[in-house]
Amino acid sequence: MNWIDVQRVFASDGQPDDASLQRWVDTALAALNEDTEIVVRIVGIEESAELNSYYRAKQGPTNILSFPFEAPDIDGFESALLGDLVVCAPVLAAEAEQQGKPLLDHWAHIIIHGVLHLLGYDHIDEADAEEMENKEIVFLQQLTIRNPYLQVTDHER
Repeated sequence: MNWIDVQRVFASDGQPDDASLQRWVDTALAALNEDTEIVVRIVGIEESAELNSYYRAKQGPTNILSFPFEAPDIDGFESALLGDLVVCAPVLAAEAEQQGKPLLDHWAHIIIHGVLHLLGYDHIDEADAEEMENKEIVFLQQLTIRNPYLQVTDHER
């Protein structure tokens, strides 16, 4: 079972409910046959920018930050915690509008993207990025959400 702790420290319209967050996490973790725990923290611009600066040395907010859990080196220590996802709601809303995507579809994509980072996937080089994007596309298709990497034309909006 996948357990998520949702921390809403920023209020805004269009945020997904806990059941949607759970469904998206479950979809991304369906092949993982073990219990997991994930924290999903929904924040505003200021907290996202502070974390992005501190942990990535990048200025400004970002849509999601993933913090994989690093277990201490203690004999017998066990934890189901995969890590934390910090989602910046205003950045997601702006991106969805700019890209002409339904807001909740973009939330689903970003949550799945973050979970894949917690599992060790990245997009540093082209081959890894393609692998990660293909997984995202498959998971989103399972949720009947279109490929987020396709360009949306004006007549499709």
